[in-house]
Amino acid sequence: MPHYQINAHHYLAHLFDVTIDVSSAKPQQIFYLPAWIPGSYMIRDFARHLIDIKAHDANGAPLALVQLDKQRWQLVNNCTEFSLSYQVYAADLSVRSAFLNNERGFFNGSSVFVGFEGLEDSPHKVTVAGPEHWLLATGLKRVTGAKWHYGDFMAKSYDELIDHPFELGQFAHHSFDVDGVPHDIVLAGRLPDALAQDSSPCLQRLASDLTKICRSQIALFGTPAPFTDYLFMTAVLDNGFGGLEHRNSTALMCSRSDLPLTFQQPINDGYLGYLSLCSHEYFHSWNVKRIKPQPFIPYQLSQETYTRQLWAYEGITSYYDDLMTYRSGVISPSQYLAQLAQTLTRVYRSQGRSKQSLGDSSFNAWTKFYQQDENAQNAIVSYYTKGALFALFVDLTIRLESANASLDDVMRLLWQQHGLTGIGTDDSSHQALVTQVLGRDATDMFSYIDNTLDIPLAELFKQVGVTMHVRAKANPQDNGGQALTPARWDVGAQFSAESHGLVIKNVRQDSPAMLAGLSAGDVLIAANGLKVTAKFMENLQDYPKASQIELHYFRRDQLLSGILPLMAPPLNTVHFTITDEAKLKRWL
Repeated sequence: MPHYQINAHHYLAHLFDVTIDVSSAKPQQIFYLPAWIPGSYMIRDFARHLIDIKAHDANGAPLALVQLDKQRWQLVNNCTEFSLSYQVYAADLSVRSAFLNNERGFFNGSSVFVGFEGLEDSPHKVTVAGPEHWLLATGLKRVTGAKWHYGDFMAKSYDELIDHPFELGQFAHHSFDVDGVPHDIVLAGRLPDALAQDSSPCLQRLASDLTKICRSQIALFGTPAPFTDYLFMTAVLDNGFGGLEHRNSTALMCSRSDLPLTFQQPINDGYLGYLSLCSHEYFHSWNVKRIKPQPFIPYQLSQETYTRQLWAYEGITSYYDDLMTYRSGVISPSQYLAQLAQTLTRVYRSQGRSKQSLGDSSFNAWTKFYQQDENAQNAIVSYYTKGALFALFVDLTIRLESANASLDDVMRLLWQQHGLTGIGTDDSSHQALVTQVLGRDATDMFSYIDNTLDIPLAELFKQVGVTMHVRAKANPQDNGGQALTPARWDVGAQFSAESHGLVIKNVRQDSPAMLAGLSAGDVLIAANGLKVTAKFMENLQDYPKASQIELHYFRRDQLLSGILPLMAPPLNTVHFTITDEAKLKRWL
């Protein structure tokens, strides 16, 4: 049984010290570190952060090691009992890897705990130590020590070990119960006074809203929940957003401004985004942590694992994250529809939707979605957002063609046939279950997985009492969801205002910006002989029709010019109006 001891005392150097005592080792034992973490489909080569790897036998004598590749090592000689030590550089302020400084520590097992070939199915023990005044949070089973304190933890296997992240430091926490299942919230990082106290009004508000959301999700799939306890761990930053699912916990990031300071504070966009993120990762407890694509059983963490099904695991989850926030009673129908309109807007603003299918987007996540460049909007579509629209399409179609069925019934069948059995889904599993629930062949619906056509939603919305409006963008801050007056003209580029000009971030294909010769990285400095400012787009609206504007811009050290034609912005921004409350009840 491998026994890992990880220490956070070298926080000023951002180094975790790891020592592992290994018994019953295999001949010429091979050990390794994963190249990626489940839920984040990109090769990250965590082994590059390992430093000073050494091995000793039971008497303390050095053992020779040979490195086999970028992430595997092997003992040269046979030794049934030995110890291994190394350091891990931890400076990745994300939910995917490891981080350590003088204020807090965080790690995923896939970044700090090497695995041992042939011993993966044996029990794995972890002992954690660090600064005396720090607390500890994890969903891994505790065997010694009081809650929130250092101690010993036990996993049944290496797979279980690396699916339980740890948070270390001074953090605020609060406990709540959902249908008999204990849940905890942890807020870590530099917190305002209103958030820093355990059971603060903020934490009580979070617990109140999350209780409703979690209860709604458990009710959808049916009791018992697939875990005996659950932990929401959030790193609170000046500017952050993101999450990663685990089997009985989630690691999250948010901005300080996202969190409510009082129990009664109305839900703003930031807090709604945070609740939707929590809902998204919690839904993953069923959809991807236990209902999985067959290629993920078991995970092959040394290399890419390809599947065309990520639309089902991220897209369906993205549909339900806001929907469950609504169903729980936390937000109103109009707030939910505004969120959905923003999802549609993100898809419609992606020209890549006509060039990449949902299946291809899923398959190429490793190199395209997770490694987006400045041309991404012209080349790819997100399996999160368009996948959510496909889930909506399936849900509305089932509701309108059946007496009382919905996508919920498909999810329950997936849970019963795949989640509870451990049998992975193949590329036809979801279509087969939709066919079963719908009572007809669903081939026509699932053709949208492999083609690049827009999913036909407007007529379905009409049948459930909602009118979908598609207009032009009103201003650079317009993300959809509201009825605003469209802008007259559009440049077709995103930029950031800097002291030396407007730095072009990306350029939409066939847009006025492209026709003027602008490219990502260019610095726009003047329009019609006048210096441009952050109000460039606002000022542009005053130009008369058929105007042509002379631009001057730098590309590296070259001063270039081009003519910007004024063109009406594309229709790619969505908002909704409710026209029939009675029909709406068939859906919401």
